[in-house]
Amino acid sequence: MFDDFSKRNKAVRAALELAQQRDWGDITLGDIARQAGLDLADLRREFACKSDILRAFQAEVDAEVLGKAKQAGPDQSVRDRLFDIIMTRFEVMGPYKPALKRIACYLRCRPGEASLIACSTLASQYWMLAGAGAKLGGPGAAVRVTGLAAIYGKIFRVWLDDPSPSLDKTMAALDQRLTKGERLLSSLETTCGNVCRLACGVLPRGWKRERSDVPSPGPAPAA
Repeated sequence: MFDDFSKRNKAVRAALELAQQRDWGDITLGDIARQAGLDLADLRREFACKSDILRAFQAEVDAEVLGKAKQAGPDQSVRDRLFDIIMTRFEVMGPYKPALKRIACYLRCRPGEASLIACSTLASQYWMLAGAGAKLGGPGAAVRVTGLAAIYGKIFRVWLDDPSPSLDKTMAALDQRLTKGERLLSSLETTCGNVCRLACGVLPRGWKRERSDVPSPGPAPAA
């Protein structure tokens, strides 16, 4: 990842290199440009702000993970597939863990700045679900995406503090959270289904349709 020499990738890589050594709040756009060997004007052409660089990092991680995702086996559930994809995500982000830990620590106390990457974080979870073969149509899609984002946020913090190369603590926490999330989603889908059936039984037949007992106007009389 970030192995090409585009200005965009140079800037993202430079920002993460600086974040390994300094607090994210102390790093300026000028610092990132100098570290990347770019003019500030070049950096502006690629990004609107520092949060935009983090969004670019998320998108690159998404693409790398989806590229590494293995073909699902015939007996593999969406839940197991999602487990593998999230663990692959942590593997891809492994080299940047010290930088991500500093960035996360900075954003944790600054919800306003953290909210700037909220949409891209949800987009990442959408793509992880897509890679796992989850249903992403209908009203349940939003529940799945936001639910996975909540799970991922908790496991991400566990991963940041997990020193084990095998990530045993992270895997155990992820397994537990996905199991709970699967049960909750099943319960919500059952409830929603019951509500829909109840609504269909209560609403009058022909709801939102034109009344059939109103005669249609006949042809206009000849002049």
